[in-house]
Amino acid sequence: MNDPTPDSAPDTGRPVPPGPFAGTGTGGSGVERLAAVVERLRRRLDAQESAAATQGLLDVAKGILVERGVDGPAEAARHLEELAARAGLPTAELAADIVNEAAHDALSRAVPAPDTGGADRAVTPVSVRLRIAEAGALSGTDAQTVAQSLLVHALEPLGATAAAVWQADQDGSLTLAGSAGFPAAEAVRWRYVPPRVGTLAQQALLSGRTLWHGAPPASAASIGLSGSGAGARALIPAQRAGRTVGVLEVCWPEPGTPLPRAVHRQLTALAGLCAHTLEGTGSAAPDGGEPVRVDSAARLGGLAEGLLDPALVLQPLLDDQGRIRDFRITYTNEHFTDFAGRPRADITGRPLLEAYPLAAADGGLYERALRVHTTGEPFRTERTVLPAAAEGTAPHPTAALGIGRYGDALLVSWRTHNEATRLAALVEHTQRLGRIGGFEETPATGEVIWNSQLFDIYGLPPDSAPIPLERLRHHAHPDDADIIGRFLREVLHQRGSASTAFRLLRPDGVVRYIRVVAEPAAGPEGGPMTVHGAYQDVSAQHWTEVALAATRNQLADSEQRADERDLLALQLQRAIMPAAPAPIDASGLQVAVRYRPAEKGHLVGGDWYDAVVLPSKQVLLVVGDIAGHGIDAATGMVVLRNALRGLAATGAGPGRMLGWLNTVAHRLTEHVTATVVCGLYDPSTRVVRWARAGHPPPVLVRGARSTVLPLPAGILLGAVAEASYAEETVVLEPGDTLLLYTDGLLERRDRTVNQSLEQLLRDAGPPTGDLEEDLDRLLTHSNSDTDDDTCIIGFRLR
Repeated sequence: MNDPTPDSAPDTGRPVPPGPFAGTGTGGSGVERLAAVVERLRRRLDAQESAAATQGLLDVAKGILVERGVDGPAEAARHLEELAARAGLPTAELAADIVNEAAHDALSRAVPAPDTGGADRAVTPVSVRLRIAEAGALSGTDAQTVAQSLLVHALEPLGATAAAVWQADQDGSLTLAGSAGFPAAEAVRWRYVPPRVGTLAQQALLSGRTLWHGAPPASAASIGLSGSGAGARALIPAQRAGRTVGVLEVCWPEPGTPLPRAVHRQLTALAGLCAHTLEGTGSAAPDGGEPVRVDSAARLGGLAEGLLDPALVLQPLLDDQGRIRDFRITYTNEHFTDFAGRPRADITGRPLLEAYPLAAADGGLYERALRVHTTGEPFRTERTVLPAAAEGTAPHPTAALGIGRYGDALLVSWRTHNEATRLAALVEHTQRLGRIGGFEETPATGEVIWNSQLFDIYGLPPDSAPIPLERLRHHAHPDDADIIGRFLREVLHQRGSASTAFRLLRPDGVVRYIRVVAEPAAGPEGGPMTVHGAYQDVSAQHWTEVALAATRNQLADSEQRADERDLLALQLQRAIMPAAPAPIDASGLQVAVRYRPAEKGHLVGGDWYDAVVLPSKQVLLVVGDIAGHGIDAATGMVVLRNALRGLAATGAGPGRMLGWLNTVAHRLTEHVTATVVCGLYDPSTRVVRWARAGHPPPVLVRGARSTVLPLPAGILLGAVAEASYAEETVVLEPGDTLLLYTDGLLERRDRTVNQSLEQLLRDAGPPTGDLEEDLDRLLTHSNSDTDDDTCIIGFRLR
């Protein structure tokens, strides 16, 4: 049959965007006509590729029919067409159903049941799309053909616009084996990805599971992400025989939600096609012929035999589902020693978990080998315990372990930690952590040996010539020449042990403080003397001592100034507020005060009280508490106490006075806040008018009953610029006691204020005949534990 001409090429069904040089008819320039011809040829090629893939699917179905008894390919083709016509299905769809029913593979399991695409004949069913994609992929010999076939036949119907097939190497690097839908420049730029770059495909490779990015993060790196507005991406590990050989990356133009489970199964099956192609891609033959298949286990056996450490080669054992169930020990080298003392012949050829059941423990040898085989990323640890042969047997000594993958096999090698290696490692770590470098010198011959740490201390490259002791002064600070001279005379001439400290001038200009110790030793059989010694970098210790000395001086100065401030605050407080002032008796009202300062000097607070007879014969009753401690609290207390005395002379009521006092605290002081109870007692009426600014309420003791007076509204002083304060009144009867106090009487860390107030009411009554004894009792029974000042002022009407 002749090939169709470009004009008669069948349409693949895909929209063909007009080219930049598209023309109409035969007109236009030569470039436009050439572009039109190229476009028609491309459409013709796509149609031929699609037809070839469809024909491949039909051939597979005919082969199945022949295998089932149909006579020959021609009869199978006629029979297939008759079955399709009888079922009312396109021939390709029936062929796909036949293949799925016979295969029972991942592609058949990925087809919805029933195939929802069959209801609309304008839409190609999922089964046909997947089988045509498979046929197109298998018709090629490289991953590029696979990527194009998957995109055209299977992924574009899912809305995807691009696909990339990555081949994984055992070092974690990726090679772009095939791509479709990306600009050519992107494919060139991403042809190779080194290990540990952290691209999206490498993340899927390491995790061994499908990753979905509805909208890739801004920091994501992958092919096609160089621009903005990247769409959704799915990254599916391509696994074969339990081993991840690559990654299929599928791209959508817009961000999206997670894929349905059915679509996920389709992508997993398509990734399996990629794995089949990637695994079949071997190294090219020297003459450019067919790829050469390499026996990875044999190669690793030869490599293991050249190692000086024990080693074994593992190959995976698969179950019916193609999953790894164990590893077979296919080779052990001559240095191999069984963990339980068995000969090599008893181990070689046995499954790993049969030979060493304890290798199946979490984080054990089997789990690590499985991860290396799946991801291809080598594993290495400096310290692990190798498994014993069975439970209850002594485990193998600790060892450094390494696992690497080559092809389908694993190479496992280890180096046991015996006493000598453990001590050597301990010395090395100690020298590194302590910044100690050792040396050995034979002065008569000029031979000097340094360890690696000493080169680092001197700031010299490892290939530099070691510096003998006689030239030590040339690398030290000039002011240290005398102490170095005494050190050298003691060691080299008097042949005695000595040590000293000096400043080392390094070539990079850094000055280090070094301590050196040396000990001469007689050579064997009268040979030349040998000097053993060590250098230690003590710069950190030196500067720490300097900083500590400076800090101690600063702390001593700060403590002295703090003590002076505390003493000043305490003196100021005691001058104005004596701990036990003389009792006051005015206008038939007996007044007594008890004041207990804070136990710690640095907690000197701002508690204050006042009781004074005004010119109007009324008695001013005040208790207040300044927020904070120290000199600032003491001076703030003085300001407010004196200001309130002056305001009381105006004849204003308690609420009005507190309003003015709030203005003083807010505007005329250094951010002072305080709580206050202010009262005025009128002897003629026995009435006490009082107001409060955030302070605990007064307590009235009448007979055997103690009650808390109602709380008028009032915010603490200094919190806002303007505030008003309500007033309450109480009429005193003969024998009544009115108690004002600060919060130091109530506060406890293990109970609420209300609980402490209830305890105060119980302790306050009934009163005795002596007001001062009653206040002493309250102060004695106070259970406050906050180290705050405590002030109680009592008023009793006779």
